[in-house]
Amino acid sequence: MENNFIFQIRTRYGETDQMGIIYYGVYPQYLEVARVEWLRNLGISYKELEEKGIMLPVISLQIDYKKPALYDQLLSIVLSLREKPTSKIIFNYQIFNESKELLIQASTTLVFVDKITFRPIKCPNFILEKINFH
Repeated sequence: MENNFIFQIRTRYGETDQMGIIYYGVYPQYLEVARVEWLRNLGISYKELEEKGIMLPVISLQIDYKKPALYDQLLSIVLSLREKPTSKIIFNYQIFNESKELLIQASTTLVFVDKITFRPIKCPNFILEKINFH
């Protein structure tokens, strides 16, 4: 039941630390960009979700750092869903450099909430219909 999406991003100089590697705190931003682009690829935007009264806050973030990314590398972020979303949606990620070396493994858990009440709601059908699980 896995559904992969690959998004590429080039590292920028301003994301490096004094050691010349990408600062560890930048990776959650990369994960967010991949999630937003995954939704956009489905034909849904975060803006559209918010206009429908749906928010998707992150409730859990887990990252295992394997190797550092460096300035001006093209990274491939592989995003996958291993289970059908309920009121939660769990994203799994792997980030690779241009040499196909695994740099990080990560996961985020987000919950669908009503924008006004902040109470959890089920994953909307229009999203479930666009996700293709095998």
